[in-house]
Amino acid sequence: MPMSIDRGFKKKFRRAAMWGAMALIVLLFFLSVYGAFLGPQRAKELFNSVPLTVYWVAFAVLLTVGIALFRRLLRVPALLLVHTGCIFILAGAIWGSEAGHKLRKKHFGIDKIPTGQMQIYEGYSDNRVILEDNRIRELPFYIRLKDFRIEYYKPGRLYIEAERGERWMFPVEIGTEFSLGLDFGTVKIIRVFENFQIAIDGESRTVTDEPGPGSNPALEVRIESPDGQAATRYAFERSLGHIGRDDELLLSYERVISDYVSELQVIRDGEVVAEKDIEVNHPLHFGGYHFYQHSYDARAGQYTVLMVASDTGLASVYAGYLMLCVGVFWHLWLRKLSKRLNRFTITGSNSE
Repeated sequence: MPMSIDRGFKKKFRRAAMWGAMALIVLLFFLSVYGAFLGPQRAKELFNSVPLTVYWVAFAVLLTVGIALFRRLLRVPALLLVHTGCIFILAGAIWGSEAGHKLRKKHFGIDKIPTGQMQIYEGYSDNRVILEDNRIRELPFYIRLKDFRIEYYKPGRLYIEAERGERWMFPVEIGTEFSLGLDFGTVKIIRVFENFQIAIDGESRTVTDEPGPGSNPALEVRIESPDGQAATRYAFERSLGHIGRDDELLLSYERVISDYVSELQVIRDGEVVAEKDIEVNHPLHFGGYHFYQHSYDARAGQYTVLMVASDTGLASVYAGYLMLCVGVFWHLWLRKLSKRLNRFTITGSNSE
């Protein structure tokens, strides 16, 4: 009698655990959909809140208990990999969360910065990280910005608009002449400036393209009217520039950004211990942190803004995803392939 009661209890407990796991998975689906509409910041606050922290821990515990309750998982390696992979992903995410960082500091004395931003000017080093609540923490090493550059798709584009509404768009090709129709003549791009500067002395003016503070991309173009009169005009990327009273055409210059690149050096104890050119989705990893290209000085391009993120728990998450992928591939494809090979081998041996 006690044995039958024990078996009945185990059966009910397994059923309850299975339905509990299913309920948590369904809840995860709805939370993911809901979080997608909140935006990054509010979604982050939601998934790191106290109720959701309890949810993640309960989910991880329930999956761990499931290995002991359902012995079939131990007999089918593919399913065990999938199950264990999910546990590793949840454990890594919990350990790398803000709450996980606080637990590490409280119980193990490991004090790491969960996430923040750094603003570094060209030629300078800094180790200060600005947190989301505007507090400042310091890294145990310095990050130096050797150079920051913006890369563009080529060629750029010259836009021309007439008062009557006609519009043209031409690729920036030096020396190429483009037609503006019978009413406006032709336009030719003469020169491309990275940092347009002009010096006016009385009646004379000197146009240069010298490196210096800031950046002023521009084009020098020559417009020749149908009657043969030629005029030199300038098209600017960041402003319309000077437009004469008799000018019938409005010029503008556009370049499409392809990438942002920060040349970084890691300095510790006065020595460069690592360096890397980082760009979007290609961060620098050093000292337990990832440094991502986040933003930049859009006006003058003199500083970069880095996103700093702790790598705590990341190895567990990566390992979990690897186990999950291998387990799914094994269960859905390799098992069937193995059965077919065995059947083929048996058939071949019987025919002999």
